Amino acid sequence: MINFFQKPKQKIFDLKNLDRDTLLYRVLPHFMMEILRKYFRLEVEGLENIPRRGSGIIAPNHSGYSGFDALLLSHIIHKEIHRIPRVLTHHFWFLTKTTSIPAQKMGFTEATFENGLKELKKNNLILLFPEGEYGNFKPTSQMYQLQEFKRGFIRMALKTQSPIIPTLVLGAEETHINLSQLKFTKFLRGTVLPIPLNILPLPVKWKIKFLPPIHLPYSESALDDQELIREIAQEIQEQMQEALSEELQKRGNKFF
Repeated sequence: MINFFQKPKQKIFDLKNLDRDTLLYRVLPHFMMEILRKYFRLEVEGLENIPRRGSGIIAPNHSGYSGFDALLLSHIIHKEIHRIPRVLTHHFWFLTKTTSIPAQKMGFTEATFENGLKELKKNNLILLFPEGEYGNFKPTSQMYQLQEFKRGFIRMALKTQSPIIPTLVLGAEETHINLSQLKFTKFLRGTVLPIPLNILPLPVKWKIKFLPPIHLPYSESALDDQELIREIAQEIQEQMQEALSEELQKRGNKFF
């Protein structure tokens, strides 16, 4: 049985000498993620598929409106692989200083093609969700049905010759129940927001699986071939949907 409150074997942080920013944006997130990891009884597979050096694009399915999937993925990669992925996140985080400063200090970057490209050119890992907000804000009635992939991540991979690591997240769909979507047509056109049922996360078992990396066999000149880019994105989406379906069939009880 896991003891959530057991005393750590070694002191990770010297709390007495920490400044406020380190405490708020490094120490507390670390402990919160470890608690969530145990709360969700998280199982992780395929860590060997994450590049130990050089650029790479971690591309998971997006689910559960809370964004726990992005936080836990980032935490796992940092803890197990000792790399810090740059998480490309929704632009709402960056609308005001109140939200943008904490987001930046926790390693979040606004999800734009230019920002992703900049990080890859620095040989960093980036973590992005090809479905965008339509993935994590979709109704729970459509759980594990991948929404159409945006194609910016394919162009990033071609531009920088970076591998794509498709990633599966199971459990986030049931952790937070989303009743429907709120779509704006006049103001904030194109913006989608969730209509949640629960705020506190349900104790669902999670599994994260990193699939083998995909190295696209095309040069940067393929950026001009929009049809090819669309076909690649669609093929990766179909492969991930098939892998998700296989994992769901093998899955046992979600809560025990």
